[in-house]
Amino acid sequence: MENKTEEDKVSIIKVSALTCIDLDNSNLHQSAVLLKQACLDSGFFYVINHGISEELKDEAFEQSKKFFALPLEEKMKVLRNEKYRGYAPFHDSLLDPKNQFRGDYKEGFTIGFEGGKDGPHGDKPFHSPNIWPNSDVLPGWRETMEKYYQEALRVCKSIARIMALALDLDVDYFNTPEMLGNPIADMVLFHYEGKSDPSKGIYACGAHSDFGMMSLLATDGVMGLQICKDKDVMPQKWEYIPSLKGAYIVNLGDLLERWNNGYFKSTLHRVLGNGQDRYSIPFFLKPSHDCIIECLPNCQSENNLPKYPAIKCSTYISPRYKAAHAHLKQT
Repeated sequence: MENKTEEDKVSIIKVSALTCIDLDNSNLHQSAVLLKQACLDSGFFYVINHGISEELKDEAFEQSKKFFALPLEEKMKVLRNEKYRGYAPFHDSLLDPKNQFRGDYKEGFTIGFEGGKDGPHGDKPFHSPNIWPNSDVLPGWRETMEKYYQEALRVCKSIARIMALALDLDVDYFNTPEMLGNPIADMVLFHYEGKSDPSKGIYACGAHSDFGMMSLLATDGVMGLQICKDKDVMPQKWEYIPSLKGAYIVNLGDLLERWNNGYFKSTLHRVLGNGQDRYSIPFFLKPSHDCIIECLPNCQSENNLPKYPAIKCSTYISPRYKAAHAHLKQT
């Protein structure tokens, strides 16, 4: 038996038990109590009875696999643009430069909130028409992804209603044009390969917290996602998050942490590859470009002053995107 390294010792990992939020529960206040506790505990939870059919989810994964199985030259025809839409090759993003030897061992494809160049939001940095693979190569691909995207957005908005109640706000607090009316919402198809080795800085996806308000994650059941509930405690303790059939995994992002003054924290997470191909479809919800993220009135007091200055949503997330790709300019 091999001797365990110090890295192995700190990464002896248990499987985390997460709270389940039933989106079909008519008692939203009851759901809000559960969600509040989940947010205080780990910032991760499951949602069930969300209304997305297993057939649609399975079709989205099948179509995703078909895309990633294409020859590289075909995938490069839809290489991501300056608004981060389209195909991102392996190692395109590097999320944990202190600990990663090179970029993430994953490839992706990003689909965003559709907005024409001549529309009211066409000049926004994160709104643009999407890039789509050739329909002759992947028939039905775009239609499946557009349908799944709308369903994921609907679920996120349902969660936002419960989140508002958990923060002692009106149930429709986030449901305004300037907040979630024209969101920066990205759905990303991911394909992970290879075996991770933290001792060598090799990760399927480096440790990070998400930029936005919340993320809705569907996986193919292959283990890999880990969370660190307290990033400031050393050595860090990592726990696996298992897939739950019929459920989606939800986690909080940094913008929501700023909004609620650090009451609910966004949680550090990463993906370790075990040699198996792994597919996932996260949906990242952020508010509208011009939404001002500032401490909610009921999350501050004389003894608990705002910890973060007010900032426009797009102003906050733009440098986060650039930082994740800064290594590409150095190579």
